[in-house]
Amino acid sequence: MRVFNTKKELKTLLNTVYTKNCTVGMVPTMGALHVGHVSLVNRAIKENNLVVVSIFVNPTQFNNSDDLKKYPKTFKEDIALLKELSEDILVYAPSVNEIYPDTVEPNNYDFDGLDEVMEGEFREDHFNGVGTVVEELLQTVLPQKAYFGEKDFQQLQIIKKLVAIKHLPIDIIGCPIVREASGLAMSSRNERLSKELRNEAAFIYKTLLEVKKKFSKNSINSLIKWAEKEFDGQSKLTLEYLQIASEDTLRPAFRKQKDKKYRAFVAVYADGIRLIDNIALN
Repeated sequence: MRVFNTKKELKTLLNTVYTKNCTVGMVPTMGALHVGHVSLVNRAIKENNLVVVSIFVNPTQFNNSDDLKKYPKTFKEDIALLKELSEDILVYAPSVNEIYPDTVEPNNYDFDGLDEVMEGEFREDHFNGVGTVVEELLQTVLPQKAYFGEKDFQQLQIIKKLVAIKHLPIDIIGCPIVREASGLAMSSRNERLSKELRNEAAFIYKTLLEVKKKFSKNSINSLIKWAEKEFDGQSKLTLEYLQIASEDTLRPAFRKQKDKKYRAFVAVYADGIRLIDNIALN
């Protein structure tokens, strides 16, 4: 396994790979790898001749400086985990200066409103930060395929939009959410939860499952009110938002329409630790 810290070193090697007509898959991560990341990397290995995994905690997508400081950094453990999957994985672990040589500021993008709702509403400039680093990583590696988890479904849709507006010949692959035995969506932030809170947080997925079960026979408004009331009864979980939205536009839905796909999206604080999840409803 080779670890690259600079764009120049990585591109020099990749240029030799491209001449051999090898397919390259990429899995961008912020480290603190877990089983969810493993599923992305394994799929990339299966579908490509070569896989690049990036590990970079991107400062421009954090609205809370304290959250950035507390984000788990487990580089040695991450490398060991990737080695177990394949010795042939290339790891790109750039410094902040490598990604942001001039100023640590995000670019501005027009995502056609995909970034203005849900996460975008509560985390100002978050998706400009995501777009900036993902564009930089994709332009550096130029993979044929890049893999992202559906836990961050809004992010997934925005990255697909980014690739379209930048005319990048890259197939963005959305992969199913990987969950703990309790149903809690796998996340690097889960490591900051106590055992008790981890058990309590399983309530998030249980509620989403009930929303899915009730979706066909109940109005959107009544479902949201029901779910909000359920969270009101949870002393250790604070609901930030629960919305039902169109998968395509991500705009909040008020009435169900035929031939449209809907998802329920949720953000919850568990003792100050922010967790998100979503579920397809139809």
